Amino acid sequence: MEYDVVIVGGGPSGLASAIRLKQLANAAGRELSVCLLEKGSEIGAHILSGAVFEPKALSELIPDWKEKGAPLNTPAADDHFLFLTETESIELPTPPQMKNHGNYIISLGNLCRWLGAQAEELGVEIYPGFAAAEVLYDETGAVKGVATGNVGTGKHGDKEGEPGMELWAKQTIFAEGCRGSLTKTLFERFDLRKDSDPQTYGIGIKELWEVPAAQHSPGRITHTVGWPMDTATYGGSFLYHLENNQVVVGFVVGLDYQNPYLSPFEEFQRFKTHPAIKKTLEGGRRISYGARALSEGGIQSLPKLTFPGGVLVGDTAGFLNVPKIKGSHAAIKSGSLAAEAVFELLSSEAAGREATSYPARFKQSWLYDELWKVRNIRPSFRWGLWPAMIYGALDTYLFRGRAPWTLRHKHADHETLQEASQCARIDYPKPDGKISFDRLSSVFLSNTNHSEDQPPHLKLKDKSVPVAVNLKRYAGPETRYCPAGVYEFVGEPDAPRLQINAQNCVHCKTCDIKDPTQNINWVTPEGGGGPNYPNM
Repeated sequence: MEYDVVIVGGGPSGLASAIRLKQLANAAGRELSVCLLEKGSEIGAHILSGAVFEPKALSELIPDWKEKGAPLNTPAADDHFLFLTETESIELPTPPQMKNHGNYIISLGNLCRWLGAQAEELGVEIYPGFAAAEVLYDETGAVKGVATGNVGTGKHGDKEGEPGMELWAKQTIFAEGCRGSLTKTLFERFDLRKDSDPQTYGIGIKELWEVPAAQHSPGRITHTVGWPMDTATYGGSFLYHLENNQVVVGFVVGLDYQNPYLSPFEEFQRFKTHPAIKKTLEGGRRISYGARALSEGGIQSLPKLTFPGGVLVGDTAGFLNVPKIKGSHAAIKSGSLAAEAVFELLSSEAAGREATSYPARFKQSWLYDELWKVRNIRPSFRWGLWPAMIYGALDTYLFRGRAPWTLRHKHADHETLQEASQCARIDYPKPDGKISFDRLSSVFLSNTNHSEDQPPHLKLKDKSVPVAVNLKRYAGPETRYCPAGVYEFVGEPDAPRLQINAQNCVHCKTCDIKDPTQNINWVTPEGGGGPNYPNM
């Protein structure tokens, strides 16, 4: 099938790209065919974010979003920023980047569902349940589209499956989200990261709760630092009060952590038992659970955004404002800017397959200025929590984001793990089944499902490495950094082997990022597989 533009991914950046392309085409009286592929079972199925949403980019894209019924239902009210010890909480001044007046507490999945409807009204063809599994190239080496994966091949390749479909395009927009499986191959083929710092990531784990009315305050926003993290490990939490007696609680851990015994999932469960947090959740019930990685490197870790035949948008490129704890507005803005550059290219009679005006448009936008001003905050945390907070205050209030230097990210996250012999074990308390829970009951609430009769989508480059290296040197960190119980070592103590429970995978991509030998390669499963988040 041939289109003018194919978009890979139905998150906020991909949907914004689709909408903006159609707006421009309609305004110019041009026919422009736009197709969007989404690997989830529906638009929004794989979307997970905090989320406090800044509507600036949405207002630019769809000025009458309020009249059209965008699901921004809970205006932000009071902000709280706490430092936690094991038993106490100390309220600190809220940093200016974290003040949320004019923002909304939302379900990003529901916003994407609404954006999908707006795109379809404009004539965008949306195909949920189709996972783009391969990048296609023409005879010049330029991207010419993507192919979807085969279906029904059989777990051991013992059945001949239905071949995937090729979708050809004049331009392909990659909006895969964090650590996109196709985007990784583009980085290598076009050397897109040669002039950027290594990307650094975090894992965000989130639960949606329904709590007693007396414990609910619509619009309340709380962030914490400190316990249960040590001061050398980057991490923090969020607790947001939505409508209908619902709250979202989550925890983010920087994936540059050093101790292989650390478990982000267990840290999150332990965090919820703190008196300042437990008082909101007590007597409530969990409705949903999920996890995903996020790109934290900032502007110095952005790759080259264009290449022959395509562009990168949203979190697949790394558009995230870490101090603000927001990326959705950046995703929408980057998608809109890319769409304008792609439309300009397709409307031009000049030769060429690369939308080179996209980086220039980004540099002239408010998004560039916003990300530039906060570029030094995240890398300063390599000095530890308190030096970073002192530096952050100086950078924000004294230099106002315009310090005459840029702090660099020096290491990829998989390079930071220390050997187990150098680190202290961490003993996590057993879950109580009321506030804290185990992995399997949590994954159940994510509605994750994969066809079991399909090739596993978690590929080992060398099957001997998990035991010979990861277990021997790092005490099997994949059993702890995965928030879904995908990896476990089984068998006799003298002959262990790694078992991969791929059907549990919530598509967070943490294993692909943190594996110390980069032996795990996450690829797309059959379309429609994975979590089905209802309101995340």
